[in-house]
Amino acid sequence: MKKLSLLFLFLIALSGENFSQTNIYYYSDSRPYTRWWWFADIIDRESVQDNLVWLKENGFGGVEIAWVYPLNRMNKDTINYTPRQEWLSRDWSDIVAYAKFAADSLGLGCDFTFGTLWPFGDSKVPFDEATMNLKEENWRQEITASWEYPKKGYVIDHLNRNAFYNYAERIGNALKPALIGKKSALFCDSWEVETRYLATHGFEKKFKDKYGYEISQFIDSLYSTNEPYSGVRYDYMKLISEMTIEEFYKPFTETCNKLGAFSRVQVSGAPCDLISGYATADVPESEAMLFEPSFSTIPASSAALSGKKVITSETFTCLYGWPRIRLAEEQTADLKLVADALFANGVNHIIWHGKPYNKKGTDTTKFYASVHVGKSGSLAKEIPAFNKYLEKVSAKMKEGKTFSDIAVYLPTEDGYIRGELPVEKQFIWAWGEYEQRYTYFPDELKGYRPLWINSEFLKKAKYENGILSVGDAEFKALYLNTEFLDIEALQSIRTLAKSGLKIILKQIPKEPGFKKNNQEYFKLIRELTSLKNVQSEISDINKLVTGNIDFDYWCRETEKGLTIFFANPKSEGLKFPIEYGQSLTDEKQIREVIITYKNKSYPVTLEFSPYQSLLIHIPEDGQPYFEDISFIPETPVYIPRIKEGKDRWEVEKK
Repeated sequence: MKKLSLLFLFLIALSGENFSQTNIYYYSDSRPYTRWWWFADIIDRESVQDNLVWLKENGFGGVEIAWVYPLNRMNKDTINYTPRQEWLSRDWSDIVAYAKFAADSLGLGCDFTFGTLWPFGDSKVPFDEATMNLKEENWRQEITASWEYPKKGYVIDHLNRNAFYNYAERIGNALKPALIGKKSALFCDSWEVETRYLATHGFEKKFKDKYGYEISQFIDSLYSTNEPYSGVRYDYMKLISEMTIEEFYKPFTETCNKLGAFSRVQVSGAPCDLISGYATADVPESEAMLFEPSFSTIPASSAALSGKKVITSETFTCLYGWPRIRLAEEQTADLKLVADALFANGVNHIIWHGKPYNKKGTDTTKFYASVHVGKSGSLAKEIPAFNKYLEKVSAKMKEGKTFSDIAVYLPTEDGYIRGELPVEKQFIWAWGEYEQRYTYFPDELKGYRPLWINSEFLKKAKYENGILSVGDAEFKALYLNTEFLDIEALQSIRTLAKSGLKIILKQIPKEPGFKKNNQEYFKLIRELTSLKNVQSEISDINKLVTGNIDFDYWCRETEKGLTIFFANPKSEGLKFPIEYGQSLTDEKQIREVIITYKNKSYPVTLEFSPYQSLLIHIPEDGQPYFEDISFIPETPVYIPRIKEGKDRWEVEKK
C-alpha cells in the first residue's frame, strides 16, 4: 500500500510536466495499440501486469481498456452472477488505476473507453435522460450486454448535453485516479444508438422553430423515398446532425480535456455530417473491416481540414465475417493486406482489435469478433515483426502534413435525401445512406490526391494565390458532383468561385428540404455557372501520378519534400468480409508511373513484390528514392469463402 502511495505521488509529479506541454501528436510513438477487453470478473493485479508485459514484449505501444459483459452472458445466463469489481465502485477505480500505473511503468500507453460496452449508458441513466424516439413516447433504448450484466440500463440521450454531462460526471470521477501520469485518450466507439426516428425532449418544437412547419404530420412516412417526405427527412437529418455534434461530440471532447485527457472518436455510423463530427475529436478514428478501408478517407480528410495530426483505426475487426469466424486462426498476410489499405487511405496509427484480458499464464478467453491477440493465437509468432512494420509505416505517415490537390464535396445532402440503402448493401447494424459507407472518390480523379470537404470547411477556407487553404489542407480546385446541395454550401462555393477558385461542376445541384428558397437558389446557380473558372472537366491541373493506377496511395509533405505510400494492388477495393488467405500471391507486379511534384516529373518503376507495399520519397531537390519497409509474412493458406444462403450480418430481402 505504501509503495502504491509513493507511485501515486511520483506519477502526479510527472503529470504536471506532461500536461504543461502541448503535444499535437498525442501518442509518444507509433507503436500500435490494442483494444483490451475486460470481461466482467474479478480483475487481479498480477494478471494485469502479466498481460501488459506480454504486450510490450510483442511490440505494442499501449492498450485501450474496454469493459464488457461477463462470459456467462454468452450463454444467456441471467441466474448465476459473476463476481466482479462493481461498476464505478472504489474497487473498480483502484484496479483501473493500477492498470494505468502498470502501463506507465512499462512505457506503455493506456486509453479508456468512456463507458461499458459501446453506446454510452448504464443502470444509473434515468428514464428521462435516455435515448428517445419520435414515434413511441415510452420507448427507451436499453443497454444489456455491459459490465453490469444481467442488470439492465439505458443508453443516454445523445441529443441532450445535460444527459451526457450527468453520465460523464460519474464516469469521469471513477476514472480520475487513472488519469494521472502519461496522458490518456478517452474513447468513444462507433455510433450504436438506434437512429430511426431519433428524438429528444422538445425536439418537435425545435424542428418547428427552425423550419416553420410541424414534423408530426410526416412522421409515419419519414423514411419514404417519395416527395415531400425526402425533403422533410433532409430537414430532420440536418437538425439531428447539428444536435448530435453540438449536444454530444463537442461536449465529449470538452469533457475529456477537462479531465486531463484527450478524445479519440469514431463517428462512423453517426447521423451527422461526418467531416464536422470527426473534426470535434482530438484524434479521429476510422475502423475496418466493418467499414471498408476506403471509408478512412473521410476521417483522414477531416483531420487535414481541422489540423489534426493523428488518424487512428480500429483494425482487423471481423476480418473474415461475424461472429467467431476463423477466430484465433487469422493469417498475418491477410492482416497486412488490410493495414496497407488503411495506410493508403489516410490512417497513421493502428489500434488492433484486439486482446482479451486473461488470467496470468492463460490465453483461453477470446472475444467473439476477430482478431485474437494472444499467445495461443495463430498470429502470435509473427506479431512482434509485424508490429515493427506497422510502427515504421505509421511514423512515416505522421511526418509533415497530408498532401492534397483537389477538394471533393462529400455528398451528405444526397445521403440524407436517399434514406435507406438498397437491401443488398445493408447489414443488420447498418441501413442508411447517411453513413456514407459506400461513397468513393470518382474514377476520373485517379492520379490526383483528393480529400473530402464539406460546407463547414468551405465556409472557413481562404482562397489566395491560386490555392484554397483550410487547416493543413491545400487545394487547386473543388470537385462538385452532388444531386442536392444545401444553400449555405452553395453560397460559400459561389463566393470562392468569384474569388477565382476553379470549380469542376459535374451536374447542376438541386436544393434539398421541404420549404425551398427557389428564387435565391436559382440566382446563386446562375451566378456560379456564369463564371469562366466553373467548368465540367478538369483542366490545367497536373496529376500527381500517371500510369496504370490500380492501387491506392497516400501522401505526406514535409519541408524536405513528398513521401508517398503505395499499397500493393491486392489491397485495393477490399470488402467485408475478406476471404481466408485472400492475400495469397507469388506474383511480382510492376507498374511504370510518372510522379509530378513541384512542376517536375519523375519516371518511376513500382515493383510490388508479393505481400509488399512501397514507400517513396520525392525530395524538393534530388531524385526519388525508396525506403525499405519490407515485412514478409508467412505464406497464407487460401480457402475460398463459399456462401450458402443468407449470412448472419445480412438483412432479409422483403
